[in-house]
Amino acid sequence: MDKLNVNDFRKADYLIDEMFINRWSPRAFSGKEVEEAVLMSIFEAARWAPSASNKQPWRFVIASTKEEKDLFNQFIMEGNLKWCKAAPVYALLLSDTEAGGAHAFDAGTAWGYLSLQAWKNGLITHAMGGIYKDKARELLNIPDQYDVHALIAIGYQDDISILEEAYQEREKPSNRRSLKETIIKGSF
Repeated sequence: MDKLNVNDFRKADYLIDEMFINRWSPRAFSGKEVEEAVLMSIFEAARWAPSASNKQPWRFVIASTKEEKDLFNQFIMEGNLKWCKAAPVYALLLSDTEAGGAHAFDAGTAWGYLSLQAWKNGLITHAMGGIYKDKARELLNIPDQYDVHALIAIGYQDDISILEEAYQEREKPSNRRSLKETIIKGSF
């Protein structure tokens, strides 16, 4: 498989660790199984994310068996299901609302840690908002105190030729806006 040169698509303006540039969200998943120790190490990284008052509000509901994935597939929107069903693992990201106002922020930080550790482990991840959250709550018996945020596909990267043509065209790292557009000094 020819790998894309991420530097053709992304360049940092300031010196940062290469993992921030090289990690992106491919859609071409191999069906290769992820070893338990490798998989658990990415959740271990998420476990160490900072959180307000150390409440650690994130939870991950994981699907890795055929039966579990078939259940999850029922709440994934069709456009995402076309490509993500090849991923060997799904993780549904939740946050405990009883942890307070920063619960969603903290859950997002845990996802960030997970995605970077996955990249370091040779895995790819792709988080999706294109899910039916109410249906996920119902099918997985998620208590009301938990907000459903995103579904994360986890696995090894495959060649883009396995994707439908429309997805092949999109299968490249996206760039980011400049810091000048992102940072507002003093006040808005």
